[in-house]
Amino acid sequence: MESAIPDHLRSARTRHRRVPDDYAPPYPSFVARHKPAVVRVVMAYFGVQTRGEASEAAEQALAWIVAAFGQNGGPTHWDRARYIDEAGFTNVVTVAYWDDRARFDGWFPAAREGWTGERRNAGGVGTFIEVLHPSVEGYETLFSSLGRPEGVAVLADGMSGEIQEHAYWGGMRDRIPNSQTSEMAPSGTITAVRDGARIRVIPSDNVCLIRSGQDWGDTEASERKMYLEDVEPVLREGMDFLRDDGRSIGCYANRYMTVVAPDGTRTEKSYGMSWWKSLAALERWAESHPTHVRIFGAAMKYLSTLGPAAKLRLYHEVTVARADEAFFEYLDCHPQTGMLNALPTDAA
Repeated sequence: MESAIPDHLRSARTRHRRVPDDYAPPYPSFVARHKPAVVRVVMAYFGVQTRGEASEAAEQALAWIVAAFGQNGGPTHWDRARYIDEAGFTNVVTVAYWDDRARFDGWFPAAREGWTGERRNAGGVGTFIEVLHPSVEGYETLFSSLGRPEGVAVLADGMSGEIQEHAYWGGMRDRIPNSQTSEMAPSGTITAVRDGARIRVIPSDNVCLIRSGQDWGDTEASERKMYLEDVEPVLREGMDFLRDDGRSIGCYANRYMTVVAPDGTRTEKSYGMSWWKSLAALERWAESHPTHVRIFGAAMKYLSTLGPAAKLRLYHEVTVARADEAFFEYLDCHPQTGMLNALPTDAA
């Protein structure tokens, strides 16, 4: 049994884990392992927003960002997903990952100008950029099975063996290396800076991002029916609550996304990604809110029924970032978009 925190990131704890040293989790899970030389990663969300179905201008924007990814310094991995938000707008979000901050820094200025700059040919679409570039001490991953990494884990050198810090409330925090010595509590205020038509949001310290995904592509008929009829509707109910009412519990924005192929074809993958005031706010929802209690109950019934035969793949990545490790910018987007929704109503 391994620790989720690799040896080179372990330090003398001043904050204790939620479980004793002899804790044995009831089922296996795994985490991504980067090479020790990797000290920082970049997670960059490039969104395009339209009312109704994607327009020609949106398609041109999506083609443009893919071409930009192919330029010198572009990402090691990217994927794409879509959803319809609380205001009825279609959002297509292309997520890109780097494990070299200097490469990203060299690539990003031209991409930013082309995506949210004043010279962008808007064509009735909004665009946004949401970036975190945490140190490897500032985030964690978790996978239910091996063999198909997602998100930032695609950049990793490999996966761990079975890890100890999972299957209990608090495991998410215990997997983040910074939790060994830091409470990772929020501090400061959220402000907006206008630059012409675009709005830059400056977050408070220790804003939290979660991307939590499901892949049912390997399931056979009976398991697929069980997931789509018994689990997914409960998951969607919770995602809709966070989307519509999340601000009341510290969730600034939530997107329940369907992963799409580069040509826009729907896949049998989805993920929820949300911005939170703090890791503690995310933990409170996960541990005690009725919507997540129902999600957890449906998932446990599903997994206990199928046991090791389950072919559903689950994963997540959770990041806690300082304000200077984040970048949020919006052009021609409605005021509930992403971190714009975190601003006071008179600031957006």
